[in-house]
Amino acid sequence: MDLALLRALNLERAARRACAVVTRLPDGAQRLVREADLEGDVLSVEIVAALRAGRSRLTEDGAHFINAYLPPARILVIGAVHISQALAPIARLSGFDVRIVDPRSAFATPERFPDVPVQAEWPEVALRDRPLDPYTALLAVTHDPKIDDMPLEAALRAGCFYVGALGSRKTHARRVERLLAAGLPQHRIDTIDAPIGADIGAATPAEIAVAIMASVIEAFRKRRMHAERRGETRAA
Repeated sequence: MDLALLRALNLERAARRACAVVTRLPDGAQRLVREADLEGDVLSVEIVAALRAGRSRLTEDGAHFINAYLPPARILVIGAVHISQALAPIARLSGFDVRIVDPRSAFATPERFPDVPVQAEWPEVALRDRPLDPYTALLAVTHDPKIDDMPLEAALRAGCFYVGALGSRKTHARRVERLLAAGLPQHRIDTIDAPIGADIGAATPAEIAVAIMASVIEAFRKRRMHAERRGETRAA
């Protein structure tokens, strides 16, 4: 790999943007393909498949090798609640980086969340140093709009691959009204998974955590690439 390509690759990785290095096997020629530039690429279908799966692969014709580079997938949980306690170890075992944010210092403690970063801060403070991006899932589980609404709005604007919120349909209807009043378009609000998690009849905090992780994993593996999101934006 030549130095210019390596520098460009490192810039993409530092910015948490997915990309691929495509090597033409007969002569070893290499090129960097950014997720934002996938549209129109002759190998776009196979590059998308590699990035979506997070696995490098040989192209079907055997002429190219695609090295896939993905940012580490993150889960930001807003709410240091019982569901979060059950969810954190499951998420880590599933390969996700997890962070818990809750301004209620009685809940957001290292004792309740061992081995998981936990911040007893308001979300707007916690997001300053680590903003949301398309490779982050946002889970709002406090049931308190004063805490949940701001990060939900930020997640929708950032294009997080999954946005979920705890609460009944009635609770979510009121949430929708507030987000509309904040200026978010309906089609973005409609992407919120609420009530949060797969419909498996979950009742206990641990079962709800399993249901949430099922939805997060499904959303990550079926996520839209940049070109697909851009196409939807143009259509809207």
